[in-house]
Amino acid sequence: MSTAQQSQFPYYDAQSFYDEMFEKDCSIRPHYRNVHRLFNRLQPAELVHREQAIHKRMLEEGITFTISHESQQDALERTIPFDYIPRVIPRHEWELVERGVQQRTKALNAFLHDVYHTGRIIADGVIPRKMIVSNTYFRPEMAGLHVPGGVYITASGIDLIRDEHGGYYVLEDNLRSPSGFSYLFKGRTLMSELFHDLYLSSSVQSVDRSLNSFLSSLRQLSPNGNRDPLIVLLTPGVYNSAYYEHAFLAQQMGIHLVEGRDLVYKDHKIYLREMRGLRQVDVIYRRIDDYYLDPLSFHPDSLLGVPGLMNAYRAGNVAIANAPGTGVADDKAIYAYVPDMIRYYLNEEPILHNVPTYILTRKEEMDYVLDHLHELVVKETSLSGGYGMLIGPTASEKERKAFAEAIKKEPGRYIAQKTMKLSRAPVMVDGLMTPRHIDLRAFALMGADTHVIPGGLTRVAMQEGSLVVNSSQGGGVKDTWVLNQ
Repeated sequence: MSTAQQSQFPYYDAQSFYDEMFEKDCSIRPHYRNVHRLFNRLQPAELVHREQAIHKRMLEEGITFTISHESQQDALERTIPFDYIPRVIPRHEWELVERGVQQRTKALNAFLHDVYHTGRIIADGVIPRKMIVSNTYFRPEMAGLHVPGGVYITASGIDLIRDEHGGYYVLEDNLRSPSGFSYLFKGRTLMSELFHDLYLSSSVQSVDRSLNSFLSSLRQLSPNGNRDPLIVLLTPGVYNSAYYEHAFLAQQMGIHLVEGRDLVYKDHKIYLREMRGLRQVDVIYRRIDDYYLDPLSFHPDSLLGVPGLMNAYRAGNVAIANAPGTGVADDKAIYAYVPDMIRYYLNEEPILHNVPTYILTRKEEMDYVLDHLHELVVKETSLSGGYGMLIGPTASEKERKAFAEAIKKEPGRYIAQKTMKLSRAPVMVDGLMTPRHIDLRAFALMGADTHVIPGGLTRVAMQEGSLVVNSSQGGGVKDTWVLNQ
């Protein structure tokens, strides 16, 4: 009888999916032995007790996320599901991921500078011009504009999956204002406290210095070389689904948490209103979309942004992270060209590969996709968070037909991808181990160097058989441990 079968937890056979903890024969992968040993020893009642302790802590600290429903009035705020069986990644695997993420973000940053300046990649025919200028997130206002330090994407979240053989693939790039940092750091705090002995005995790479790296990256953006810059985090406010994260990051990095009404434009500069008067702001880490950033430049009815902000930005008196217009590089159609960007700008072969992707403006690829909708995943290029997506193998005939009509009407609005067999990891449900599909959001912080936070955030599809891991769609998270050895 195998080790897994002897466990007090009736687990599953590792069939056609790659399992993070178990080999095909249900033996334990070497880097998981310490974790499995502890969870195999604990009684179900103790596991339920620890789960309740975690949930209580999350409620007390307000670690919440808003799940969207069809009606905004039905939106539900709740604690994000947190599974306490950590995901474990051996050091050699993480080193590959780290190098791949650094390579990818470097190429994407070079692409952003290029498309807003000389446009060499377009002139050389690597990417069609129409795909850039018709992109929802392309901002003509950024053309020719100097970006402090040449850094467009201070913070990025690169979503990775593993196929049935355990190979890593990039699923998508999140470059506008990626979320999930707070769940990464709070998850580590909870695990190191509630599973203290396991954590200490596992020799896990620390994430403690990553917040300092984040702050350092923001400080380096200061346009006037101020050694003690005033940095603010611009939030849409308390009703935003990720407000907890905004407050957490501001508090942890020691920067000001502000809304648009707290800032004022004057003499081509941005100032923070304080009791003592106005203080000039050097760097804005914004967590609102371009569209709402400045009502004088973008959406005139926006009450979230700062009138005149883009004027101050163009004058070089304030830095914005991430830079406006970065969304053109994380559009799902542009994603298909990132391997070409890596070869073009860096003269290197991609370390991390894309999921095979179909561009539907190419007639032969659109025809293939329409004939194989039942096998593919279709995504709306400008949406994120699991919205505007069709998972062909599990969709109804009615849903596939509706997507087929939408694709025929606006093929440039969609891409299609091969349905990947996402890897699985064990989660604890009512004291029993059970498999769920996962992905990995790797966070990169770009400054003088690019720091990739060890482990990133593992996201979990909490519903059995589901491939949707997004928090806004009911997904959960795990702490991710990168081993030192």
